[in-house]
Amino acid sequence: MTMTTTTTNTNALSDSAQKILVQDGDLLRNTIQQVLQEIPEAEMDQALGATKSERSDNRRGYRSGYYPRTLLTRVGKVSLQVPRDREGRFSTEIFDRYRRSEKALVLAIAGMHVQGLSTRDVSEVAEELFGNSISASSVSASCSMNWT
Repeated sequence: MTMTTTTTNTNALSDSAQKILVQDGDLLRNTIQQVLQEIPEAEMDQALGATKSERSDNRRGYRSGYYPRTLLTRVGKVSLQVPRDREGRFSTEIFDRYRRSEKALVLAIAGMHVQGLSTRDVSEVAEELFGNSISASSVSASCSMNWT
């Protein structure tokens, strides 16, 4: 294969990737949402010792539906359905129990405030970038969190 053929193939691949992204602006968000949805499902299977509807002597519990969870990420809001178990002991490791946004996002918001932006300015920037408003009190709280 010559260098021109490789360059042509790379350009064609790049062009087709750009077309896909232009046609589906939410492609990245949807992909991340699908991946994040699969993680708690796998964690639940592991916690129970059996997959959904599987009969097994090693089963340690039973599923009990789902609860909705919205997580604010760098690519926008992601809606998840987190599985529950009957005893209420299952907790996914994707996010902390009461966390509603990605740690990297919270750190970026705290960093903007520490650099001198007002809480209102940070809230406006976050709404513009992520499509979700963040209250001034949330900005202040993100600066006072212990990240150890």
